[in-house]
Amino acid sequence: MSVLVFAESLTGSIKKSAQEAIAYGYQAAKAMGTDCVALTIGNADGASELGKYGATKVYNVAASNSFDAQVYASIIAQAAEQVSATLIVFAHSSSGKSLAGRLAARFDGGLCSAVITTPEVSGSAIRVRKGVFSGKAYASYELSGPKNVVTIAANTFRPEVVGADAVVENLTVSAASGRVTVKSLNTVTGTVPLPEADMVVSAGRGMKGPENWGIVEELANILGAATACSRPVADVHWRPHHEHVGQTGVAIRPTLYIALGISGAIQHLAGVNQSKVIVVVNNDPEAPFFKAADYGIVGDLFDVVPKITDAIRRLKSAQN
Repeated sequence: MSVLVFAESLTGSIKKSAQEAIAYGYQAAKAMGTDCVALTIGNADGASELGKYGATKVYNVAASNSFDAQVYASIIAQAAEQVSATLIVFAHSSSGKSLAGRLAARFDGGLCSAVITTPEVSGSAIRVRKGVFSGKAYASYELSGPKNVVTIAANTFRPEVVGADAVVENLTVSAASGRVTVKSLNTVTGTVPLPEADMVVSAGRGMKGPENWGIVEELANILGAATACSRPVADVHWRPHHEHVGQTGVAIRPTLYIALGISGAIQHLAGVNQSKVIVVVNNDPEAPFFKAADYGIVGDLFDVVPKITDAIRRLKSAQN
């Protein structure tokens, strides 16, 4: 019996989400009285470091890093059989979500997505919780299949060093032939993916136009944050669609979310209301976002934001 964690490395190196998944797997394994085993597929620079976050063993399967859900599901299923896994863990990413359902169906097991708690063991079953109704409530799920599957919400389980580097061992499986041919792959590089970002600076129509986005990027750069936007901004092509956060965009859970010139419609709040700290800057004191904010500033963002940026710059200079 073990907990098997798929550690994503689709770009050739271990992602932050993989470290979080291992941290979850380690806690889950402790609760279940078993070991946490990590699995990587293809090139995975930094795989040995997964041992630091709780993986007792790290296995690698030689395969292409080009993601094919059918092929990857077959590999992970065989790995789960070889290590006698009773719980399979994925990050709640696009690839993790596409794999989780396949594995649960293959093993006739239970599935819960975007979990926010480590399992509570009840006999042969486990109980986990997740947010529902756009984060307005929580629901508990009991999984009692022979092999259960979970995906974990981003920025929920912080990796902590609990061990040392592990030796990466090769695992032999019979990989299925894929039925999908990837002809080209366009990825966003040079930025932290929004679901993994610890801090996010987001802006809306209050920016008045794409030519004014410099003050948003300057604040994000000095904080080391990712940038995001509301749906109307993406719809008029002021910003790329991969930056759109909200119910119909990317759902995020950063430690800090700064909203500039965003009114705070319910659809936007649904994607960001799990942020630990929300700061809102808006010149409308009746903006709905202030009801959800931990800190709010009523004022012209073109005056306020440069002052915030300068204050952070002075603070960092003083610390150095």
